[in-house]
Amino acid sequence: MKDAIEVEQLVKSYGDLPAVRNVSLRVPKGSVFGLLGANGAGKTTAIECMLGLKSQDSGTVSVLGMNPHTDRKTLFERVGVQLQEANYQDKITVGELCEVTQSLYRNAADYKKLLGRFGIADKTKSPVNELSGGQKQRLFIILALIPDPEVVFLDELTTGLDTRARRDVWKMLKELKTGGLTIFLASHFMDEVEALCDTICILKHGEAVFYGTVAEAISGSSKSTLEDAYLWYTDEEDTNDESL
Repeated sequence: MKDAIEVEQLVKSYGDLPAVRNVSLRVPKGSVFGLLGANGAGKTTAIECMLGLKSQDSGTVSVLGMNPHTDRKTLFERVGVQLQEANYQDKITVGELCEVTQSLYRNAADYKKLLGRFGIADKTKSPVNELSGGQKQRLFIILALIPDPEVVFLDELTTGLDTRARRDVWKMLKELKTGGLTIFLASHFMDEVEALCDTICILKHGEAVFYGTVAEAISGSSKSTLEDAYLWYTDEEDTNDESL
């Protein structure tokens, strides 16, 4: 199996509102794939369908050769997930949350080493709700890596991190990719996408308006930067809202 993720003609609507429209993509094993799009473009819905958290209306999804609905238990032993919104018990500490997460997997990674690599080893006894935004974001990435996954889904992984911390995370992800990890990334930071992604897909109103490499996105738009190319593909050049 060459592709870790295969999506064919994915469709998902909420009532009369189409969220994802006929999206197809493939993510080779050991690569980094970037999903881009404005708020409401369908990124999170697409990821939730790939993970089996929501049922698509039509189309097919395969992750590591498995159906995320029918093979859910087996699949989640091999997949890590970091979503934008996460809610945990009040007063649960970083160490307790990591231990609970670790207990869910048969071949979990050492969370203490991960805490050290991501610079929050000193927060083991701190309540999660007392962490700064950046510290919480690092913790959520660590939780996604505790399963020692073959594929990890990261939704806006460096939101809240300063420039140095973001670059440290990029370096660690590149090392994990070198070790064979497949990374599916949703991000609104163009420098992050350029630094990490082998292939990208840009969504607009639930439809894929570009699919290819960063270089191809730039050359196909007649623009000189990925940020300008992204705005060109999504018709956001004249807007002031840069959030994705």
